[in-house]
Order: sequence, then C-alpha cells, then structure tokens
Amino acid sequence: RRLETLAHLRAAGVPTGVMVAPLIPVLTDPELEAIVSAAHAAGALSAGYILLRLPLEVADLFEEWLHRHFPLKAEHVMQRIRDSRGGKAYDAAFHRRQSGSGVYADLLAQRFRLICRKLGLNGGLPPLRSDLFRKPETGGQMSFDFFD
Repeated sequence: RRLETLAHLRAAGVPTGVMVAPLIPVLTDPELEAIVSAAHAAGALSAGYILLRLPLEVADLFEEWLHRHFPLKAEHVMQRIRDSRGGKAYDAAFHRRQSGSGVYADLLAQRFRLICRKLGLNGGLPPLRSDLFRKPETGGQMSFDFFD
C-alpha cells in the first residue's frame, strides 16, 4: 500500500522520497536494495535510511521481541547492532545515532550509497513550491472561531 500511495502521489505530480526505517541488521538489511528499487520504481525521487535505534528501555523490549520471534537469529542481530553502536545496543551521539559507526555500519552505508547512485536517487527532492497553494474557499472550510 505504501508503494501504491507513492505511485499515486507521483502520478499527481507530488515530489516524493522514502525513508527505509528502521533498518534492522540481519532481519531487514538483506532487503535494502529491493526496498529502495521498489520505491524508485513507484516514483521516489530520493531515499534515506535509519539504522535501528534502541534507546533506554526500548532495547530490552526489542531484545525480548527478537528472542520470541527470531530465536535462531536473535544473538546475531544483537551482535551486529552492538558492532554498529560501539559495543552497546545504542549510541546517542548526534552524528552516529541514525546510521551507526564501525565496519558493519559502514558496509550498510556503502550499500545504500551504491543503490541510490545506480538508481539516480542522489539528488534529493526539488525545492518546495508555495506558488501552487491556494487559499481555501470559505464554503466547507472550518474556521477557528469555535475557540471563542
């Protein structure tokens, strides 16, 4: 449905981009190229990604969920997360919390750059155009005078 929505927006002339998030090591990262390619085919003009973030109590909840639903992959997933977060489940540092650091995070970033370059998704979205907006007509448009 998301890809269909993206295609409908592009058909209507709306510039669109996609965010692959959360990118979960071992579980969803094998699909990175397929996801970006499908989004591009549906009309995306730009793409980004966010590596799974596990701040505070979220880490324990995620790890519990992971062991319950992917018991054979759970330790591998958590090790790749720690590999990308300086040995911890989370790194709050501003420039690292979205994409991680280390060899595994660098590999993901390289894969993402390569697929975006291959598909021409490096340019970003065009500038916003406010000249296409029109003030709504009064018929049917709610006003804020109900606060009085």
